[in-house]
Amino acid sequence: QVQLVESGGGLVQAGGSLRLSCAASGRSFNDYTMGWFRRAPGKKREFVAAISWGGGRIYYADSVKGRFTISRDNAKNLVYLQMNSLKPEDTAVYYCAADRIITTTGSYDYWGQGTQVTVSS
Repeated sequence: QVQLVESGGGLVQAGGSLRLSCAASGRSFNDYTMGWFRRAPGKKREFVAAISWGGGRIYYADSVKGRFTISRDNAKNLVYLQMNSLKPEDTAVYYCAADRIITTTGSYDYWGQGTQVTVSS
């Protein structure tokens, strides 16, 4: 089992920045790929970013490429999502997820409870 807890969400103006954190506990964090997903009101959950266990492979959704950066600190069991140049369309609940296989689909084994990000225009 892996437990995930997100933090760092909030309200920000368009063009601003936020950094989300996800704290993992349970099984060895180093064994897992970590991903970020989001669900906007009235929309399906969508992939945002993923990072392999060693950080050597990273993927981004086209909608966030160049603005968001995913990173991880295996010593602290943390994964981050730095979000810059935020847009109102980035408003969503953001979820952290863990799986043994890196993928951009939503088929991750473990999920956090989510943190709300609201970007005002």
